[in-house]
This record gives sequence, C-alpha cells and structure tokens, in this order.
Amino acid sequence: MISATHRAAWLTWLATEKRYGDNTLDAYARDLDDFSSFAATAPSPGAIIDRQLFRGWLASMAARQLARTTIARRVSSLRSFYRFCGRQNLLDVPDLSWLRAPRPAPSVPKSLSADDAKALLAAIFRRRGADWTKQRDFAVLMLLYGAGLRISEALGLRRADAPLESWLTIIGKGNKTRDVPVLPAAAEAVARYLEVCPFDGGGAAALFVSSRGAPLGPRAVQRLLEDLRVELDLPAHVTPHALRHAFATHLLGNGGDLRAIQELLGHASLSTTQRYTHVDESHLIRLHRDTHPRARR
Repeated sequence: MISATHRAAWLTWLATEKRYGDNTLDAYARDLDDFSSFAATAPSPGAIIDRQLFRGWLASMAARQLARTTIARRVSSLRSFYRFCGRQNLLDVPDLSWLRAPRPAPSVPKSLSADDAKALLAAIFRRRGADWTKQRDFAVLMLLYGAGLRISEALGLRRADAPLESWLTIIGKGNKTRDVPVLPAAAEAVARYLEVCPFDGGGAAALFVSSRGAPLGPRAVQRLLEDLRVELDLPAHVTPHALRHAFATHLLGNGGDLRAIQELLGHASLSTTQRYTHVDESHLIRLHRDTHPRARR
C-alpha cells in the first residue's frame, strides 16, 4: 500500500527540511512500517487509507496494548506522511482531517493522604538547621496545603501581607485575583515564623527569605520536599504542587462544593477542577476494596 519510494522521500524530507534527529526518524519509520504491515493484510489494499482500515489499525494497536502516547505518535506520523505526499503530488490525497488518534486519557492529579501530609509537616522540625528556617519551611508548606496556593503564589507574598487575616487576596496566573480563606493554623505558622525571622526588609520585602535574607526561591522548597520524601519513603509525585492537589482532594472528600473549590484554586475552567473528582473516586474505590466485607467476593 505504501510505496518504498514515497517512504524514502518522506524520511529524506523529515531529515533535510525538518532536521529531525536519527532517533526521531527511526521512530517515524517504524510508525509508518507498522501501518504498512497492517494494511498489507487488508482484503483490497489501495494507495489511500480509508476509515475502515484506519479503525482496524487503531484496534490492532489497542489489542497489542500499546501506550496511548505511542498510538498518538503513530497516527501523527501517518498524517505527516500523507500530507507530504499530497503537497509533493506523489498521491492524490483527499481530505483526511478525520485521521486522528483517540483522545488521551485525562491526567489525574496525584495527591497524598492526610496522614502523609501531617507526617510531612511534622518531619520539618526533626531536621537539622536553625529554628527560624524550620518555622519558615513549615509556614510555606502550610500555605500550600492549608490554602491551596501555588508555590509561586506563596513565595510571592510580601511582608505587608502579614499578619494574615482570615482571607488572603492572591494574584495568580494571568494576573487574576482571587480571595482564599486562611486557616488559623496557617496564619499562626506565618506569625511564628515572623517572630523568629532575623530579617526584616520592610513591607515591600519578600515574606519568605533565604538564610542570606534574599527572597526564597522555588527550588529551595522543591529540595525540601525531595529530602522529606526520601526520609519518609513517600512516592516520587510528592512535590510542592502535590500539596495543592491534596488541599483540593481533601476538601472534596469532606463535602466541599466543586465550584467553590474552583474559585479557591483559581482555575479558569471547571473542567480542570473536575479532575479532582477522579482522585476522590479512586480513594473511595480503594477504601471500599480494603474495608468492605463483600468487596472481594
């Protein structure tokens, strides 16, 4: 079905015009060869793919349990090949806009349990270092977990924002402003940190600072979580952002309204927030499986 001459011309074009590397070219060649091998089994193979053949190829790849990302790349390779053949007048290619891979499964935010979150926060005070840096680290993580802030939002706070009241105005992505409630425990953590912090650069200065008095950077918080994760033997997905996910997941699990959680997180679309319902469903399924007397029958 696919001419060796057309295949070679396409790969040459990818190498010379697109400047794809050898590994990418090898992958694209394998993608096209996979389709060509499947098409050779068709009752009456032709020069142009049709919908029935395409659906059969998708079913074949699914039966072989290929990853969705692999299937998507193979469809992209096939689409690139036919576009090339059409532009070069190698084939009379009709409209193939329907030549699309299945939608990838929506990514589900990875959270952590309430017990793991508590253990993470408690472990800060067992670490070496100055007491004020421990209070600082605890306060930062409390804002991620207790208020659902992004790491950039927490580190973007200024001295003038303290003392924290029951509500905090945050400027998030796209300079969008939202008001988030501040738990008393989070406000107290920030207050304790300020009591012992040796630096005070005035209201415009960063609220959270490094050991040298410079604004605390996100990498420092990421390293903190990496160290705690290893110490507590927690999974690799436990990052600063996972604490924000945990905030949303635990709110939802305790009856929080999805629309309200959307506003608290600053999501532009409700569909983004709805991903947390899948996290909560997974938790309920595991809970049922582990505890219900009839779950394993």
